[in-house]
Amino acid sequence: MRRFAARTCGYEKATFTTTNEEEFTVSERQSEQAIKVRKVTHIHSNWSSQGPLENGKFSYQLILDNGAEEALIMPTSDDAKVLRDLFHDADAIYWDMEREVLIFSNLD
Repeated sequence: MRRFAARTCGYEKATFTTTNEEEFTVSERQSEQAIKVRKVTHIHSNWSSQGPLENGKFSYQLILDNGAEEALIMPTSDDAKVLRDLFHDADAIYWDMEREVLIFSNLD
């Protein structure tokens, strides 16, 4: 067993005792937080009405690493068409969470 003091912004939040199994869980959480680029595993598209005679809005919900994280992008209608084609043509898609950039690999 090990004793830890959890700190946030330099202030001690809590002190707890942990077993080896709990240490692994803490380590896992720290690793998850350190990940900056995740694989897009599912994409959900959406169009919403903005009222009569108004242009609608498009959005894509990106499911990252089978649900570990999610991201929402709201492109213009022209960009939505281009993204749809890129989603279709890419072998794999990645999302840079820090820079909010889509990365497409092996385009046909």
